[in-house]
Amino acid sequence: MMTSRAEYRLLLRQDNADLRLTEKGYKVGLISEERFNKFKQKKEEIAKEINRLKETIIKPTEKVNNFLVNHGTTKIETGTKLSELIKRTELTYKDLEEIDEERNKNLSKDVIKEVEIQLKYEGYIKMQESQVAKFKKLEQKELKEDIDYQKISGLSLEARQKLDKYKPSSVGQASRISGVSPADISVLLIYLEQERRK
Repeated sequence: MMTSRAEYRLLLRQDNADLRLTEKGYKVGLISEERFNKFKQKKEEIAKEINRLKETIIKPTEKVNNFLVNHGTTKIETGTKLSELIKRTELTYKDLEEIDEERNKNLSKDVIKEVEIQLKYEGYIKMQESQVAKFKKLEQKELKEDIDYQKISGLSLEARQKLDKYKPSSVGQASRISGVSPADISVLLIYLEQERRK
């Protein structure tokens, strides 16, 4: 599947494939001990650097503010974490080397790239992770095969037709049917809650 067609493309990026899959590959015997140890080291370096950037506070000195203005971004008036500066579109991890005195200069390009991506897109990644958790809950809400969708008031005509045709086994499946809108899913959830209370 192409990444652009993936439902959660921010989580299923090609640059983080090793972080998502190496451990699983190792458990089933596809990854050597040596490669797995390298992977663990990379993962540790990423976590350590992200943590350092989130804890390192840059003071609003003249040098810092001149640097920020020269890079086309606004000055800071109070101490600001390096992780917050990286989130600015005008700045990169490499740019910040000038004001980041405690930087580990031995980090690999792969580690640097992953650190930058995780920090720049942190808000979006968290949002997508909460969507995944929400959809997992929907997968657990079962739909009986004998539900008469025609009798559920509030469902759009198209949703009734599609739900009758495909007979999804869960609300999660129903939500992936073309023509079933988020409003229809809300109606289904209300219907299930009413049935549960009967």
